[in-house]
Amino acid sequence: MSEIKNTINTEEINKFSRLADEWWKAEGKFKTLHKFNPIRLKFIIDQTITIFKCDEKSDQPLKGIKILDIGCGGGLLSEPLARLGASVTGVDAAENNIKAASIHALNENININYINGDIDSLDPLEKFDVILNMEVIEHVDNTDYFMKSCCSRANKNGIIFMATINRTLFSLVFAKYMAEYVLGFLPKGTHDWNKFLSPEEIYSFLLKNDFNVLETLGVNFNPIKNSWSISRSTPANFMVLGQKN
Repeated sequence: MSEIKNTINTEEINKFSRLADEWWKAEGKFKTLHKFNPIRLKFIIDQTITIFKCDEKSDQPLKGIKILDIGCGGGLLSEPLARLGASVTGVDAAENNIKAASIHALNENININYINGDIDSLDPLEKFDVILNMEVIEHVDNTDYFMKSCCSRANKNGIIFMATINRTLFSLVFAKYMAEYVLGFLPKGTHDWNKFLSPEEIYSFLLKNDFNVLETLGVNFNPIKNSWSISRSTPANFMVLGQKN
């Protein structure tokens, strides 16, 4: 049987295209993403500096590091990483997202290589030190091929950061229905609970593609403090770090 290579879910792309103007509005429809974005960034930056022995005292500690941001959206991760000196390529299948990201980067005088398309739109020979696959896998089709393509873009000893939502009863209640239909943290219909993945499923994808799992962290919301924090508990949002052999 031939391998299915199309990973783009047209319904998902159209959904996020309609929200493209909202990416950089801190109190807009992506306000939840803005609130926990600093946690994602700290994890990515700290681990990248440690693994690649970067100069953490430099004002551009990521200089010389090549980063691929898959499903980059409006550039909420791409921009701050580029500010720290990284050479960043952001790819997104939604043309409106790439337009929004490009305009914002231009206005901020930040140089980022934004590409409209999927991973296969990139130069097949180009490799990266860091792959970002953050809150994307639950929105694509053909996850096996998607992960194979993501992992194939890493240099030897390169790393991949993944973030998604665990498929649990807790996430169904709180990350899906409460977040979208009660609290309004996310636009209604943002997620399909059936497409959430467990940490073990992420590990399986990584191991199958010659990556070791280095770290897993939960990203949990405290409704009393209205804040996000890192923990070892992964009932809903979680992040995984892997390194290529």
